[in-house]
Amino acid sequence: MTDRVALTVSHDYRAAAGRVFDAWLDPATAGRFLFATPDGEMIKVAIDPVAGGQFTFVERRDGKAVEHLGRYLEIARPRRLVFEFCVPAYSSEMSRVEVDIVDLPEGGCRLSLTAQVLPDYEARSREGWAKILSTLASIRP
Repeated sequence: MTDRVALTVSHDYRAAAGRVFDAWLDPATAGRFLFATPDGEMIKVAIDPVAGGQFTFVERRDGKAVEHLGRYLEIARPRRLVFEFCVPAYSSEMSRVEVDIVDLPEGGCRLSLTAQVLPDYEARSREGWAKILSTLASIRP
């Protein structure tokens, strides 16, 4: 694997940790924020929500089907989700993502996402993951 850097983005949600966690594994909800772009059309979401299970997200972008393929490495509801994924149209090399969720004293929760990315794509990846977390907040919870 090519050397990668770890980037972390966080977002606070007004909802309970379990509700935020479940959004990542529910195909109907995940298809609205995870790997979804404003101008794309999500045409397939398949999730096997167990450690070792695989997932597929396919979005039509500018007339082309863009796949995001991955597998879950760790699922510990409602606190931690670890997965790896690739976008075969760009690279078959897997990227690791860790999602950690903690309760906030004032209610709600904080989600921190740490992604291993190529150094040349750090800024773009940080922006992309931040948008994903923001979109989740706007649709659920």
